[in-house]
Amino acid sequence: MSAPPANPVPPRLESLDALRGFTMFWIVGADHLAAAFRGLDGGAVSRFLGYQLGHADWAGFTFYDLIFPLFLFMVGVSVPLSLDRIVAREGRPAAWRRVFWRGALMYALGVLYYGGIAQGWDQVRWVGVLQRLAVVYVAAGLLHLSCRPRTIAAVAVALLAGYWALLTFVPVPGGAAGDYTRGHNLANWIDAHWLPGKVWYGDYDPEGLLSTLPAIASGLIGLFAGRWLQAPGRAPGAKLRGLVVAGVALLVLGYAWSGQFPLIKRIWTSSYALVGGGWSLLLLAAFHGIIDLRGVARWATPFVWIGRNALLIYLVSHLVDFRAVSAYFVGGPVAAALDAMWPGLSGLALALTSIVLCTALCGWLHARRIFLRL
Repeated sequence: MSAPPANPVPPRLESLDALRGFTMFWIVGADHLAAAFRGLDGGAVSRFLGYQLGHADWAGFTFYDLIFPLFLFMVGVSVPLSLDRIVAREGRPAAWRRVFWRGALMYALGVLYYGGIAQGWDQVRWVGVLQRLAVVYVAAGLLHLSCRPRTIAAVAVALLAGYWALLTFVPVPGGAAGDYTRGHNLANWIDAHWLPGKVWYGDYDPEGLLSTLPAIASGLIGLFAGRWLQAPGRAPGAKLRGLVVAGVALLVLGYAWSGQFPLIKRIWTSSYALVGGGWSLLLLAAFHGIIDLRGVARWATPFVWIGRNALLIYLVSHLVDFRAVSAYFVGGPVAAALDAMWPGLSGLALALTSIVLCTALCGWLHARRIFLRL
């Protein structure tokens, strides 16, 4: 095994916090905005926005379908930037402990987020958003601390190609191989028959067992991006161009592959992982180029507030109904007046107000240096 070199670690990049906050902004607000645009009497534009801010029914790729792989990508980006600091300060054993402890704590929070054991052991959701983040973080952290880049790349390719082979050539009992529709693919069959506890949709889980394999590859794409950004001896412009070239290459590969292996978020197809990784690299390049290299950062301040407290705001948004709070400001007579002006406008005002309140909370926490970090 070979560890990453003990190079000096560059200072914290503002663009990473901003992009993480951008991701969480949509996690918190996209569902409400999608419903608002679908209810707004705005014609083709509102229908388009409502569609893009929701998930594709099955096959397809919307803007909102990018958000989860983007978050996994950001988990991967953060791995070398955080673990290399620990290695430099405290040594490799401390970094290993950090990976396992943070992964276990994040996984436990994920289980609690969905209710823990309150409804009985048979209703525990053992997989979920935070649980998948935990698994991807541990996998990326262990590979980063243990393996050379070539080995990590081989693992990522094996995960994507192996998952494609399983879903394409292994027949589902009672069905046929190569059927990717709901309930007829191997990932769904494994969830329905082998996933313990609560299965989110009854017959399958969008964060299920088998689909975690290509999701790890999504995190590894971010790991390579993080290592690339902190690599010594490369000019900032060369790093930026490298992100763009890699992003375009993954998009070409992913969309080409989707002709045979469709883009399906709910089973995290390999083509979907590549397309998500490609767009994530281009977004990282845009944020890095504008904020870190050009120094144009003020516009991203609200995203930085959210990004530095991403876990806290994710948990708070589950506990606090910001829409109900927003109704005190734009509900009742105000809502009636808005709908009289434009049918459905009250729903959009409610969604936007809830996002503003959530962002303001992050700003208040940031000003007081209150952060929740694992």
